[in-house]
Amino acid sequence: MTQASTSLIRGLHNLLPEHRGCVATIGTFDGVHLGHQAIIRQVSAQANVLGVLSVAIIFEPQPHEYFAGEQAPARLMHFREKVLALLAAGIDRVLCLPFNGRLRHLSGAEFIDQVLIQGLAVRYLVVGDDFRFGCDRSGDYDLLRAASKDHDFEITDTHTYEIEGRRVSSTRIRAELEAGRFAMAEQLLGKPYTISGRVVYGQQLGRQLGVPTANVLLRRYRSPLRGVFAVSATLADGQRVNGVANVGVRPTVDGGNKPILEVHLFEFDQNLYGQMITVDFSQKLREEQKFDSLEQLKTQIYADIAQAKSIFNSLL
Repeated sequence: MTQASTSLIRGLHNLLPEHRGCVATIGTFDGVHLGHQAIIRQVSAQANVLGVLSVAIIFEPQPHEYFAGEQAPARLMHFREKVLALLAAGIDRVLCLPFNGRLRHLSGAEFIDQVLIQGLAVRYLVVGDDFRFGCDRSGDYDLLRAASKDHDFEITDTHTYEIEGRRVSSTRIRAELEAGRFAMAEQLLGKPYTISGRVVYGQQLGRQLGVPTANVLLRRYRSPLRGVFAVSATLADGQRVNGVANVGVRPTVDGGNKPILEVHLFEFDQNLYGQMITVDFSQKLREEQKFDSLEQLKTQIYADIAQAKSIFNSLL
């Protein structure tokens, strides 16, 4: 995480004097979609006016994950992807606060004092007018506005970003992905939906079946995608290779209850272990299913490969 490591601050205790005085925004930023990007443009523009750096304040785990655990909504991107996406969108620094019991019990006023005033000494804050924070969501825009007058910083709300008359949101994008509507998800995100991660050793079952796979742990309770897909993978060296992928828990081989991404790349036999890959989803082929035997699974995998190749050939 070389790019992010120089611009990522983990926890208030790692704030330095040079981090004080900034334009900041606060949020979950799951997906860093077009609505988020519009906020970042507001923040960056104001930071340029004041001649200071821009900061995005995020939480890990995300607050709804802290409270709901495995029942929390599927996460669009993991922590590393989010930090890199925020920096790519124009944020100068990311302050990640651990969402734990201590933070959860801060009142709205305590959050303002410890994070925004004592911690960052914000000069300008950009948040939604429906933003809630602090213990039991007691803090709101009005509390922030009052604090801004007492502590000499400015505050403004964010602009609502809509496509086709509806607000762009992470919830809307999850619904599009779950329905396999990748073109609309891409429109809302401003980029294709991808999953990236490091290739790890698996059970080698794919190799035994004649279809070796690159396995990527998703590091989340749930995935917004589940099933079999035609995909394109971008490798660490920039190569782009078409393939077929399964996102799920591999019920035929009792893969467990946490989702994993398995990608078979067409006509590709290089060693990818330990490398980062980014997978772009083109079209959903079918739902994940449990087969009575490995032979049945193998037959279906070859059918999936043939279907995916047909899809890519039609695009030539």
